Amino acid sequence: MLTDALKDEISSAYKTLLKQRSLTPRWGQRLMIADVAKALARVDSEAEGSAIAVVEAGTGTGKTIAYTVAALPIARAKEKKLVVATATVALQEQFFGKDLPDILAHSDLDFSYALAKGRRRYLCLSKLDQQLAAGKNSELPFYDQLGQSGSEPDADAVFQDMLNALGRGEWDGDRDAWPAALSDEFWQGITTDHNQCSGRRCPNISQCSFFKARDGLNLADVIVTNHDLVLADLALGGGAVLPPPQDTIYIFDEGHHLPSKALSHFSGFCRLHSTVQWLQDCQTTLSQTAKSLEKLPGLQGELSQPPQYIEAAIDDLQNVQVLVQELMGDPAVKEVRDGRQLRFELGLIPDELQIIGKALLSHFSHLELGFDAVHKLLEKALEEKHSERDLIEQHAMNYGAMLARAQANVALWSQYAVSGEDDPQVMARWITEREWDNALSYDLNASPVIAANILQQCLWQEAAGVVMTSATLSALGTFARFIRDSGVPEDAIFDIVPSPFDYASAVFSVPPMPCEPTDAEAHTAAIIDLLPKILDPTQGSLVLFSSRRQMRDVFAGVDGRLGEHVYVQDSNSKQELLRLHKKAIDDGSGSVIFGLASFAEGVDLPGNYCTHVVIAKLPFAVPDSPLEAALVEWVENGGGNAFMEVSVPDAAVRLVQAAGRLLRTETDTGRVTLLDRRVVTRRYGKAILQSLPPFTLELAR
Repeated sequence: MLTDALKDEISSAYKTLLKQRSLTPRWGQRLMIADVAKALARVDSEAEGSAIAVVEAGTGTGKTIAYTVAALPIARAKEKKLVVATATVALQEQFFGKDLPDILAHSDLDFSYALAKGRRRYLCLSKLDQQLAAGKNSELPFYDQLGQSGSEPDADAVFQDMLNALGRGEWDGDRDAWPAALSDEFWQGITTDHNQCSGRRCPNISQCSFFKARDGLNLADVIVTNHDLVLADLALGGGAVLPPPQDTIYIFDEGHHLPSKALSHFSGFCRLHSTVQWLQDCQTTLSQTAKSLEKLPGLQGELSQPPQYIEAAIDDLQNVQVLVQELMGDPAVKEVRDGRQLRFELGLIPDELQIIGKALLSHFSHLELGFDAVHKLLEKALEEKHSERDLIEQHAMNYGAMLARAQANVALWSQYAVSGEDDPQVMARWITEREWDNALSYDLNASPVIAANILQQCLWQEAAGVVMTSATLSALGTFARFIRDSGVPEDAIFDIVPSPFDYASAVFSVPPMPCEPTDAEAHTAAIIDLLPKILDPTQGSLVLFSSRRQMRDVFAGVDGRLGEHVYVQDSNSKQELLRLHKKAIDDGSGSVIFGLASFAEGVDLPGNYCTHVVIAKLPFAVPDSPLEAALVEWVENGGGNAFMEVSVPDAAVRLVQAAGRLLRTETDTGRVTLLDRRVVTRRYGKAILQSLPPFTLELAR
């Protein structure tokens, strides 16, 4: 239960904000405030149910106001940090740079806030110093050093500019705040990660950009970050960068992305040829370390252990290469976009690969221990006074990077050292064949199929409280799909709050079509014939495709018949296409964008920028990704109907997302046209139509 004082604080903050901003209260927003408050009232209490709210709220609800006004007073009263995580940088920047300052200025809430980024977004001063010295005198290259000077001819000048800007206080070391674009390759040589960072032992700790920013988090009531940083922190046990989960109330905006992002954080990967090259480089590094730091007490003994395991690992990786070449002759191998792929049915590993996998797990486990021992010895040496301190620090960074890669290999080979029959969670395992330097290379992958177990262990059971919100958390009117994928407890508070938009004034149309999309060639021809008839060349339109090939064929087929301004994805960056489209509309012309899935979500074209959304077909996913195929296999193996339990709900969510590009403000109107009669003729179509917002329907029978 909330105290009366807390209820009054939330109510007062909301009323004050509405009054000062001249906003009218929205019913969906008020319901969301109540849902969030009710769930978070359970934090550190004996009340029944989890302190978790799962709230679906569409564009226009005012989600950020609702969850901030409700959660912040409760977090402070319960002495918890409020961490707000978004899935995209754009929303993160909007919330930190616009929404939070606005709430602070116009409500009677008094709070502080800070932006949290990972180490790799910040400059490492030690690496910058070493890069500046590298051209003059460097005994040892950085382990993950840029292939630098060739790709960045003015690198030294940029390094010096950075040092000068830091000294003048004109730059804080944040990559995003540097005035010029920096390539990933360039930045890699002057940033660091958890394993390479020497932390409080570093001589530059007092000037460290990352630790300055991190120390600022301790003073903030609200921390703004992204899903990836939260997941990375939770993967390290929590509290590594962000506050510990038990002291934190998390809000995940765009929360429907969290399960898939969690899978990517807990998956394993090994590229055979580059891993062999890396191991050979490790041999060189070990020799250089032994030579350049020969007088460091205890070091030679630690350096003597890894070489035998490196040789053994190289031999067995080459054995894997030979075995995989044989396996790729299997009829189950599929052609994929950038190579050939073999997915192991039910995640089961062949005996011969499992045997080598066990050996490689042993080799890399020994290397992990060996590199860790050297790394710790070097870090300990940094605490003491040594004339070769800079060299020791450089070696320590190298062994930190080597340790991280050894750990990644342990994670991968632990998934190939087992049969897969007794997996504690459903796993997908697959191999992809690619061309690399005019030769064949193989990538081995392993990933959980669903994130439920992961999130149960590191988030739901650990966090003080959690709020999940998005416009698409439900599918076909229920949260069953999200519960399956995320593992969110069923005693959480679930709600779908109403939108303020006037959907009845907009039309969802399914015109007569001569064929179904299953006849791809005829369907493409029908779209080419129909688009010039239904699109107004004087207005703003968005045409969404599920197939890149169909998009390109239709674009070529309608050439010259849709007006002067027709833009197709891949011809420019997404941002540039949207800019050109908006400029054409602002100049009084019409404009049409042809796009794929990335234009069906997160694209904001309010008012005249988009009055017609055309969707080529129901957005069923082709299960060509190993994870999607493994999920289908898992459902069917358990006696379920994968089409009705996976494909239809997923398509319904994607259709809602695509149709959601039409209405972006309360005054918007227009039309959504679906060029797929299956939504009318197939038995599953009714459920999909019922999952849409309440458009006025025009359905050809």
